[in-house]
Amino acid sequence: MAKLTYYGHAAFQVETEGTHILIDPFLTGNPVARTSADDVPADYILVTHGHSDHVGDTVAIAQRTGAVAVSNAEIAHWLSRQGVETHAMHIGGGYHFPFGYAKMTQALHGSELPDGSYGGNPGGFLLKLKEGKTLYFAGDTGLFGDMRLIGDEGLDLAVIPIGDNFTMGPDDALRAVEFLRPKTVMPMHFDTFELIAQNVAAWKARVEALSQAEVLLLNVNGSAQI
Repeated sequence: MAKLTYYGHAAFQVETEGTHILIDPFLTGNPVARTSADDVPADYILVTHGHSDHVGDTVAIAQRTGAVAVSNAEIAHWLSRQGVETHAMHIGGGYHFPFGYAKMTQALHGSELPDGSYGGNPGGFLLKLKEGKTLYFAGDTGLFGDMRLIGDEGLDLAVIPIGDNFTMGPDDALRAVEFLRPKTVMPMHFDTFELIAQNVAAWKARVEALSQAEVLLLNVNGSAQI
């Protein structure tokens, strides 16, 4: 089984068949993080969009570990100029990596890079692991109707934002669960800052009352088999 670890905010690691996949590794400067960028293993780093709380420590981690950073072409080119090995993709495109198939999905958000340069279109990632699990990391996004199509893939896990203000809030995230129909859903991008504080226990109760999905809540640095 794959192992999911939560590093706070929107930062995750998926370990599958000995491969470590980081998603949006914002650790340095993350007020809820309990792990240093010097300590996390990585073979691949998936970056959903250009904002500093998602690009995070990608450069430092990739330079230390030799990980391949996977993102849209604009972000991949920006990372390449900093000495990072990259794999460029774009929304709707996918690629067969050693760990499985990764496809970029749309997201409704922005994507300016930390230095102010253009970060291309924001996205999410649909992962079909070789071990048979299908995972969806929505990235920062508002609700969109084509989540129904992503749900048609048969999701074992969906990771979605609930913080409001910059992304979906609890109500729209509840609709997202309806569209995605995952076996398990995990909320992210909440409680890192006061502006995105939410009552996650109340949201969990609403989801489990109104859908078939199980809600996974992990403490920072917590892990679960998925």
